[in-house]
Amino acid sequence: MKVILKEDVKAIGKKGQVYEVADGYARNFLFPRGLAVEATAGSLQDLAHKKAVEEKRKEKEKQNAAELAGRLNSLVVEVATKTGEGGRLFGSVTSKEIAEALKKNFGIELDKRKLELKEPIKALGEYTLVAKLHPEVSARVQVKVIAS
Repeated sequence: MKVILKEDVKAIGKKGQVYEVADGYARNFLFPRGLAVEATAGSLQDLAHKKAVEEKRKEKEKQNAAELAGRLNSLVVEVATKTGEGGRLFGSVTSKEIAEALKKNFGIELDKRKLELKEPIKALGEYTLVAKLHPEVSARVQVKVIAS
């Protein structure tokens, strides 16, 4: 019997795939637990439609990330912090502070976890960091740390 998996099943395969399984296994295990549905013409069409919708959504996310990357590449984010002797900072500049400066100065909301700091920023100056906006799209963000 051909079935479409509604969830990942360890012994069979991944969600959304069509598999051939024994009739008894489908009737007694997969169907009662809601793990699969029978692969009829209607359910196969529904599966194809869901995949198409998901593909469009992913393409739109990638396009939005590319537009945001274009904006971020041209910006210089200024972060003002308190400093001590010789331009050393009290503490360090974190990705959270950079994300807040982006929102405050440019209206760009960016999750702090998407900003990759190789090491904490502990001195005044200009830095370049990478923002992972999408698995296939990243942007370079220029950060200028100034004394307040």
